[in-house]
Amino acid sequence: MGVYIIAEAGVNHNGDINIAKRLIDTAVDAGVDAVKFQTFKTEKIVGKFANKATYQIENTGEEESQFEMVKKLELSYEAFRELKEYCDKKGITFISTPDESDSLDFLAELGVPLIKIGSTEVTNLKFLKQIARKQLPIILSTGMSTLGEVENALKAIYCEGNHNITIMHVTTDYPTMPEDVNLRAMITMRDAFKVPVGYSDHTLGNEAAVAAVALGAVTIEKHFTLDKNMEGPDHKASLNPEELNIFVKAVRDAEKMLGDGIKNPTKREESIMEAARRSIVAARDLKEGTILDESMLEFKRPGNGLKPELISFIIGRKLKRSLMEDELITLDDI
Repeated sequence: MGVYIIAEAGVNHNGDINIAKRLIDTAVDAGVDAVKFQTFKTEKIVGKFANKATYQIENTGEEESQFEMVKKLELSYEAFRELKEYCDKKGITFISTPDESDSLDFLAELGVPLIKIGSTEVTNLKFLKQIARKQLPIILSTGMSTLGEVENALKAIYCEGNHNITIMHVTTDYPTMPEDVNLRAMITMRDAFKVPVGYSDHTLGNEAAVAAVALGAVTIEKHFTLDKNMEGPDHKASLNPEELNIFVKAVRDAEKMLGDGIKNPTKREESIMEAARRSIVAARDLKEGTILDESMLEFKRPGNGLKPELISFIIGRKLKRSLMEDELITLDDI
């Protein structure tokens, strides 16, 4: 199985199921493996006095509270049932992050194939245990976390008998600056916890995800939108449809470039060898009966004769026929 690409629609539907369906269509066209949303009841996750994050203020202003902003981005459970059916019809995997217990129960009943846990829940050990008890595969994002916090999260999940987990390195900043990506932390977690790792990419380009694939990421996630100029907190740091297509191609190309690790010539290289490699040839015209020495031999193209590494086998032998300058020497000639 190749790298699992998740197109993160998140709340970029702006609370409109029709926009959500268009996002699904966009994800299908891009060729990703899954499209992911966020399922929540605002009253259960945001207090009415909670401030917005810095990037949320930059993208949506300070007039409304975080509660008011998030409430506008909420979709009903019935809407998610419809979106799951739409994904099934379109042949793409539907995933959604549950942000509280009721939504977790709903998604499990809906039949999601895995649970994607957001970075905000890494220290919410009680909720992690509830998720683990569903015995579904888990993808855990680890933004804002220390290595010790990730270890505690894994212990909470493992103690419920669920060991089917992938951890995602991520920097919770929209957009993430290159100097804050720290892809080596992904390798650190893989080596420390002996679990598959992935990368949730909040940078503006494709390079970080491509590098993550090269470093061993098995899952890649990226936010996308229909239009970066839409109202909402996440649109500006998301890919538009054209960029999502380019992103998926870049990840798939990086995956192909990794190959199988076996060092052998490719089929195309084999066809090039004759023109590009060298063979043992006569350095000048040589008469039949000549005893060959090194001064009489050179290494030149084409490469379909005796390899240069065989010269010690040729030196000191007698020619059975005359050779012209640059003519290939064969074993039948000595």
